[in-house]
Amino acid sequence: MTNITIAWMALPFFLGFVIYLLPKLDRFLALGIALVSANYALAIFSTQSLLNIQLLDNFGVTLTIDQLSGFFIITNAIVTLAVIIYSWSSEKTAFFYMQVVILHGSVNSAFICADFISLYVALEVISIGAFLLITYPRTDRSIWVGLRYLFVSNTAMLFYLVGAVLVYKAHHSFSFAGLRGSPPEAVALIFLGLLVKGGIFVSGFWLPLTHSESQSQVSAMLSGVVVKSGVFPLVRCALFLEEIDPIVRIFGVTTALLGVGYAIVEKDTKRTLAFSTISQLGFIMAAPEVGGFYALTHGLVKSALFLISGILPSRNFQELQDRPLKNSIWIALAIASFSISGFPLLSGFGAKILTSKNLLAWQVVAMNVATVGTTIVFAKFIFLPHKKSEEKGKVSFGFWWAMVILLGGLIVANAVYYQAYTLSNILKPLITISIGWLAYLLIFRKLILKFPRGVEKFDHLIGVMSLMLIIVFWMVQI
Repeated sequence: MTNITIAWMALPFFLGFVIYLLPKLDRFLALGIALVSANYALAIFSTQSLLNIQLLDNFGVTLTIDQLSGFFIITNAIVTLAVIIYSWSSEKTAFFYMQVVILHGSVNSAFICADFISLYVALEVISIGAFLLITYPRTDRSIWVGLRYLFVSNTAMLFYLVGAVLVYKAHHSFSFAGLRGSPPEAVALIFLGLLVKGGIFVSGFWLPLTHSESQSQVSAMLSGVVVKSGVFPLVRCALFLEEIDPIVRIFGVTTALLGVGYAIVEKDTKRTLAFSTISQLGFIMAAPEVGGFYALTHGLVKSALFLISGILPSRNFQELQDRPLKNSIWIALAIASFSISGFPLLSGFGAKILTSKNLLAWQVVAMNVATVGTTIVFAKFIFLPHKKSEEKGKVSFGFWWAMVILLGGLIVANAVYYQAYTLSNILKPLITISIGWLAYLLIFRKLILKFPRGVEKFDHLIGVMSLMLIIVFWMVQI
């Protein structure tokens, strides 16, 4: 399995350059990479054993492959597969598919790293790949959004690298386990870098503009898997070190509430989805033991929703009320929205039940509020008007095959936690969804409230890092 893992990790980078040399094979090679990753993830689940690979033992450079990695890798594989098929009949060049493959490979690498220096390399490659995809249209707007993302990311990773060096200085090892016994400033610097990369709490205010202004395929990749490369190490560290677990859970709860609060009042579809991503990342961190399953469910849902948003007649919810959707598109939109709201028969139900069973007592009330908030957010999509349309040919076959993969995955993933299907478990989310829908129809549907966007300005994003560094340092000291 060791040799297979090394080959699997290196293959996307090799084929990425092959795609550039043989552009006529771009789609097929990219599709093959996604299928290989899916098979590798299934192999992880079938073996159900922990695999540790020591690359540089004296420096603690290690790869760890387990069930948690498996959930994140299968998410990356399915989302990448859907994006490639969605783009199949488009005019995307070989450069686009090359960057998708390289981004896919670097995200996979982040999901198996168990040390800070190899994770640093993976995260930096992810930043470059994401930047090139964001700026793919080469418009002034896309270039600015991409540069903004790259500047914020690189600044955060400078803090992270200093923290990694301090960990090595304390233990002569870059291993995640080195956080125990390291100086508080090392933990604070590393956490700051990962919180920014993952779009967590106020460090995530770079995310809405980046995800909403990118092309739909790129938004699906960013929201479905890329931001999880920053969340995964936090979850891994929480499972490794019990003293880190409370910090991760606190950020999980606060992020879930912050993101859903902004998403409820947002009037733009893609920005709503982006703020919802922030909130859902909080759910992953709120219960680290089961974060992998929630990450899978969220990745499938949010990728589907961003791809759907790309074919909606408008991004403005008010305009969409006057422009009914096709029934077929609305059904796909509703299935994804039902899943993330926790409706039975879709994997979002099992993920929410499993997460709720692994919350600590102090988290329960806040996470229930965040869950109701999520149902309010997606009621905005579910209650959009729709009608039967006789117009044909406007939606590509690639879109529908992508929906089959992503929405079908939500049904198949029910098998992960089929024990959730008890009467009491089914009643709770149905009641929650009912409360959320009533709140939307009676209050939030007509509510006109707009939060200021000043916090999303570039200079404020950099300034917030200093604030977060102080907060994390204080939490570590306690």
